[in-house]
Amino acid sequence: MSFLKDALSIFKKSELVFIEKIKESEDVYSFLFKKDEDLTWKPGQHGLFTITHKKIKNNTKPMTVASIPSENVVKITTKIGDDPSDFKRALLELEAGMKVTMSGPVGSFYLKDESPTLFIATGIGITPFRALIKQIEEKQTTSNQFKLLYFASQNEHIYKEDFKNFDVDYVTTNEQLLQGIDEYTEKHKDTGQYFIAGPKAEVHMLTEHLKSKHISKRAIKKDVFMGY
Repeated sequence: MSFLKDALSIFKKSELVFIEKIKESEDVYSFLFKKDEDLTWKPGQHGLFTITHKKIKNNTKPMTVASIPSENVVKITTKIGDDPSDFKRALLELEAGMKVTMSGPVGSFYLKDESPTLFIATGIGITPFRALIKQIEEKQTTSNQFKLLYFASQNEHIYKEDFKNFDVDYVTTNEQLLQGIDEYTEKHKDTGQYFIAGPKAEVHMLTEHLKSKHISKRAIKKDVFMGY
């Protein structure tokens, strides 16, 4: 029944009013929208966001919601380079009071229990973990059950203020990342679960590494971020 409910939620549409844009780092921006009263989601899920203030091709894209419902905002964060797509250019053009639509929420990248869990984020894949960590802190779940490994090769780690009370290792090399994973798998051989989010190639590599450590596929959740 829960699966059916999650699947049907894609047909729910909400109109979101833009509040403000925040520059998180050199090329990463967050966009905040006012949350509709009846809109809710599980931390870690994403929505399908549609640009409505101008006509563009491919005007709908999946975006992770980086906030939790109790914050009363819908927060999305994305990397925007020097030559952005029409969709990202339209995001940058948003002004207070303008609107986008969101279909959803959708996705199963959320916590179902309080088992020991390692969050593994690469690059912009950090976005669902901000929401998951906010949820853990809000519920006052035993924090030593959870750990975040956050890889950013240029040392451009965002959301640091949000993670100041959480167990986080900020790493800048693959060697550091894999070492952190190995230390966790050794400590939680039979009880751990693993959430991985980031670009497709990196998620695949990390999944294969976990499987080489005899971690069951059932213990691994993946959220693949596609560039656009």
